[in-house]
Parts: sequence; C-alpha cells; structure tokens
Amino acid sequence: MREFTVCEAPQRSEAWFQARLGRATSSRAADMLATLKSGGEAAGRRNYRVQLVLERLTGRSQERDYQSPAMLQGIEREAEALAQYEAVTGELVERIGFVAHATLMAGGSPDGVVGDGLVEAKCPLPATHLDTLKTGIVPGDYLKQIQHLLWVMGAPWCDWLSYNPDFPASLRVKLVRVTMSQAERDSHELLVRQFLREVQDELDSVRQLQGERDVCLV
Repeated sequence: MREFTVCEAPQRSEAWFQARLGRATSSRAADMLATLKSGGEAAGRRNYRVQLVLERLTGRSQERDYQSPAMLQGIEREAEALAQYEAVTGELVERIGFVAHATLMAGGSPDGVVGDGLVEAKCPLPATHLDTLKTGIVPGDYLKQIQHLLWVMGAPWCDWLSYNPDFPASLRVKLVRVTMSQAERDSHELLVRQFLREVQDELDSVRQLQGERDVCLV
C-alpha cells in the first residue's frame, strides 16, 4: 500500500467531516467521474465540484444531512454485513477511519482492512442485491467507490460483499473480489487530478473576485 494519513474519528462525527473537508472522496466518486454523451459536464459532477469549492472557501462541511430510510438501514446493517464477511472468509476485519491521500486532496473511508486488501460490505436494496447474485458484477456506482479506495490506498484488491438478510439463507451473501490494473490506476489518477484542478481553478477565481471587491471598497 502507498503512504497515506488516517483520521480514526468515527464515521459521520464532526472530526470525520472535518477530515473530508474539500477532498474528493470515495463515496462521491460516481459524481466526480460522471460524464454526458454530449461532452458537457454532468450535473452531479458540477454540483460536487461546487460543493468542494464551498468547503474550501468557508471551512465548513457542505455534506447533506438527509439520509433516506434505505441509507439508514444500510448503515445500521453494516456491522452485520462485516460479521458475515468474517464468517464467510474466516478473516478478521480491521476497522479504519478516514484515509487521506498523501499528496492530493482526495480520500475515502473503507469499511475495513484485511491484510493488504480492503473490504466494502454493503446492504443494498433487494433488487440491487438480486442483480449482483445473478451477474456477479459490482454495481457501477459502488465499483467507482471501490476503485477510488484502491487508488487512494494503493491496495491490490478489495472484497465487495453484498448482503441482504431478507433473502433465503443461501442467497443472503454475494462476495466479489475487485482488482485494478496499473493502467486503470493511472487513468483514475488523471481523472482525479483533472477534477481537483478544476476545483482549485474555480476557488482561485472566487478569491480573485473577493480581492477585486476589497479593492473597490477601499
């Protein structure tokens, strides 16, 4: 794994939000990487870029407080899902806080670490879980989140566990191992660097406006 720094504050605590402030995180990787066939900027990407500009400008988190019932249920079942992973693999999961990239304003919060690899254990909606059972493919947004974590930490693999306790016992768990080639890591880094450059350029332009206003007020 590459060098990085870790904030061990509990997820969704004030210190955890501060550690994420202004950084391109794994949970928003799908927004950061969103594209349009027309070539224009996707709304999700634009909104996330503006969010990071505002966080850096104000020093305050712009994270949305709202969590849907499905999101809350997934959070509540996360520990149960990780216990399922340990039962299936026989491996112990080490919990870890927010991980910040060593040199770039990027990071993420993996669900756990196992040896030199990572674990993402989720409790998706029944339809999503069923699709993963049938295809063995990690859903797109989750895959982008995992790839961002693999890149940030330099880990060789991440086990994705889809868990839904409402299914029959033999169908409650689907485990998929995700890896990234060096070419995929290099491509991801280029996209992250471009996005962060746009964030910084917009922040610089806003600060320039502030400077011009200060001059006018003199």
